[in-house]
Order: sequence, then C-alpha cells, then structure tokens
Amino acid sequence: MKLVTVSGPPSTGKTSVILKTINYIKSKHLKVGVIKFDCLSTYDNVLYSDKGIDIKVGVSGNLCPDHYFVSNIDECVNWGLNKGFDILISESAGLCNRCSPHIKEVLAVCVIDNLSGLNTPQKIGPMLKYADIIVITKGEIVSQAEREVFTFRIRQANSKAIILHVNGITGQGSNELGELFIKASDIENLECKRLRFTMPSALCSYCLGETQIGSDFQLGNVKKMDF
Repeated sequence: MKLVTVSGPPSTGKTSVILKTINYIKSKHLKVGVIKFDCLSTYDNVLYSDKGIDIKVGVSGNLCPDHYFVSNIDECVNWGLNKGFDILISESAGLCNRCSPHIKEVLAVCVIDNLSGLNTPQKIGPMLKYADIIVITKGEIVSQAEREVFTFRIRQANSKAIILHVNGITGQGSNELGELFIKASDIENLECKRLRFTMPSALCSYCLGETQIGSDFQLGNVKKMDF
C-alpha cells in the first residue's frame, strides 16, 4: 500500500483536490481510502461517502490536531492494509501553520490557494517547506501575473518540491497529481519511520486546561516575548 499525507491551511480546497484525484486513480482500477483528521467537526466524510470512498474520521477535540495525527497514523495504516487499499490518503488541516504531518519516505503534499496572500508561503511552516508536492488552487480567480508571483514565493520557501496547479472544480491538473500518487513508494507499516520535522512544542499549563491569566499560572513549556 502507498501512503500519501495531504495537508494545508483550512479552505484551500484539499478535499476537492483529493476527490478529483481519486476519480483518476479509480479509473486505473486501484482501491483508495481516506483518513480525515480535523479539530472539532467535519462534514467532508459525507462528500467521500457519497462517492463510494472508504473514509475514517478522527476529531482531535481539545488536543492539538498535529499530536493527534501522529498518535493515530500507525493504526490508520493498519486499517488501510486490512482493507486492502492500494493507496491511503491522509488529509489534515494545518490550522496554526506550524503543523508538520509529513513522514520521511512517505509522499507529502501541501495544498495552498492563490487567494491567501503573496506572503503566505513564507508564513507556513514545515507542512509546506518539507512537502514533496505543492498544489496551488483557485488560480482561475486571480490574474496570470499574480499566479506567477505566488508560484515564485512558493519556490523561495521550498526549492525542491514539484509545484502543480489544480482546479478543484473542473479537476484540471488532478490527473498529473494522481500519477504522482500512483508512483509513490509502497509501505508495509510505519515502524522505524520518522517525522520530517518536530511537532509544535507542548505542554504548558494552558494545554492542560488552565484558564487563569498571569505568570503565576504559567507552567511547563512557556515562551515569553522580550520587552
């Protein structure tokens, strides 16, 4: 089975891109499953189910979704293997832009949209900077000049990634992305695998439920500004 991690800020069109890409993969008579990680709730599972795609949803609740991802991804792979998938796609939203849900030797994709602002590629952390493929969406809404500048900014942040423009509505570009998914390396499990970058730091007192403001109530991993 091949595992692909897909991440990116909310509302960039990750689910639309994945659905269009799965259409192409299925045309090759391959079996695909999806793991959807989210924070509080998600309705994307309905979109996948309506297309007859096996989907498993994980909602992190009061936990950091990045830590929730890495605590569960090995069981997700086992689920995919037991289901007999040829490709398992993990989808997670980088809500804080510091997320790093990419694994060494596992194909890593970051989805980002042209409407997020020209400086956004420099503001996104390891989920963009350590991705193998960067998918740019919503290019039909902006000018050619804006698309080229945005692509250049992405290239400055990650000089090694393959950059693809994909239309989540029409599916333009998704066939090429699907071919890259199909060519990904096989895995048997995630034993001895490592993350490409460390997860966000934890734990502080607020991670553990503290609500009182003030230095006396700040324990654990606390970072202060210099005044």
